[in-house]
Amino acid sequence: MRNYEIIYILAPTVEESAVKETIERYNNVLTNNGAEIEKVDEMGKRRLAYEINDFKDGYYVLIYTKADPEATKEFDRLIKIDDNVIRHLVVNEDE
Repeated sequence: MRNYEIIYILAPTVEESAVKETIERYNNVLTNNGAEIEKVDEMGKRRLAYEINDFKDGYYVLIYTKADPEATKEFDRLIKIDDNVIRHLVVNEDE
C-alpha cells in the first residue's frame, strides 16, 4: 500500500446536503477497494486562484489515504465523470 494525498474541488452550486453525500460516496469508493482513509479534511468553500468553468469559488476536500494503485485508479475514473467536481488531483506521497 502506498500513501496518497487526494484533493478535489466541488462546484459552489452544489447544495450542502449533496456535498456531504458526494464526500461519503468517494470515501466509500476508496474503502470498498481496500484503501485505508487516514484523514478527511473538508476545507470548505474557498476562492479559486483562477476561474474554472466560470466558477470563482469551490468547495475543497483533502483526503490522506493508504491505498493500492487500483483503488486510486477507480476513484480517478469515477470522479472524472462527476459534473459536480470541477478539479481533482491524486498525488503519491511515497515518490
